[in-house]
Amino acid sequence: MGNTVKIEDYNPDWASEFQQEKARIMEVLKNYSLCVEHIGSTSVEGLGAKSILDMMAGVQHLDEVDTFIEPLKSIGYEFVPHKEFPERRFFRKGLWRAGTHHLHIYRFGSEQWKNQLSFRDYLRSHPDVRKQYQQLKLTLAQKHPADIVGYTKAKAPFILNVIELAKNEVNGG
Repeated sequence: MGNTVKIEDYNPDWASEFQQEKARIMEVLKNYSLCVEHIGSTSVEGLGAKSILDMMAGVQHLDEVDTFIEPLKSIGYEFVPHKEFPERRFFRKGLWRAGTHHLHIYRFGSEQWKNQLSFRDYLRSHPDVRKQYQQLKLTLAQKHPADIVGYTKAKAPFILNVIELAKNEVNGG
C-alpha cells in the first residue's frame, strides 16, 4: 500500500520536523559548506501534501555528493541514482516508493535550485494559486490513487506555469 497517493491536510509539525532533520543532515555533513532548504508542499503553510518531507541542499559542485553517501547512510538515507536528472542527486529515507524524507541536492544557485525556491515562495505568497494547487493535487490523487509517477507527471504543467509566473513577477512582468 506504500504506492497510494494520499494527500493529508497541512500539518504544522512539518516545519519543526524539517528543522530537526536539517540539524541531523548538517551534523553528519558538518565538514561541507551546505545550504539546506525545506521545499515541496510540506514547506507551504496551509497546503495539503503527501506526508513526505522534501528538502534541498545546495553544493558548489555535484561531484562532492559522492562523499555524502556514507555519512547520510548513517542517518538512514539511501542514495538513489536517477540518470534522467543529471543536475540532481537524490537521497531517500524510508522504503522505495514509500519514503518519509527526500533530499534533493543541486548546485547552489543553479536553475533547478532557483526553480524550487521560486515555486515554494510563490505558493507561500499567493493564496489563490495555493488553493488551485491544493485542488489539483486532490483531483490527481483521486485520478492516480496507486500511480505516484502518473500523479507527479500530471502536476508538472501546473508547476512549470507557477515557476514562469514567479520569474515574471521577479522580472517586473
